[in-house]
Amino acid sequence: MIDAGLRVRAFFTTRDGGVSEAPYASLNVADHVGDAPEAVALNRAIVSERAGTPVTFLRAQHGITVARVHGFDQAPPAADALVTSVPGVAVAAIAADCAPVLMHDEATGAVAAIHAGREGLFAGVIDAAVAELLDIRGGWRTPGELSASIGPTICGQCYEVPEDLRARVGARHPSAMATTRHGTAALDISRAIEARLAQLGFDQVVRSRVCTAEDPELFSHRGEGVTGRFAGVVVCE
Repeated sequence: MIDAGLRVRAFFTTRDGGVSEAPYASLNVADHVGDAPEAVALNRAIVSERAGTPVTFLRAQHGITVARVHGFDQAPPAADALVTSVPGVAVAAIAADCAPVLMHDEATGAVAAIHAGREGLFAGVIDAAVAELLDIRGGWRTPGELSASIGPTICGQCYEVPEDLRARVGARHPSAMATTRHGTAALDISRAIEARLAQLGFDQVVRSRVCTAEDPELFSHRGEGVTGRFAGVVVCE
């Protein structure tokens, strides 16, 4: 488990500590990658135990859909960001190269878990999640007090993409433009998210420098193909 560094309970899981067998070994929390359903259910229960409360895991659509979670028994919605202001409720984003982003608004106590990949970043999933947090506030009546943690993500030296794709994303997020170790076009998603959060007024941003493609303790879809997913979890307190 990796501490997210926020003022509420928030963490990122690794691949250790679960019950799944290879190639999903061992703490895979995704139910859409071919793993045994009973193993995924046990793994999610392990994560909920670590959170100290039941966790609602999002089902990413790689877009900008935001869903509000109102209670412990709500079915996991198809969404790219989950937001809750209900004390004791935990939400989670899953990933395996894309960025899991956790947010906390100290003004209201509301939290968010976001799956931010290349397409979600380009379309505005970070902005959509912030808009939902501000809606809970009732607007910008209280400045600042927003914090976020960007979890392990494939780094800019590993995330090779075609030149035209880098140019398209870079036109909207210049800080996303990167180059691999071999001198080819790449994207740095977590750096772009950090820059966007600063533009949106976040006064505290924690950014993990761990690369999912380089660290064997984390799942990497690009590095492994068939594999599991880890989670970013945040609890509304």
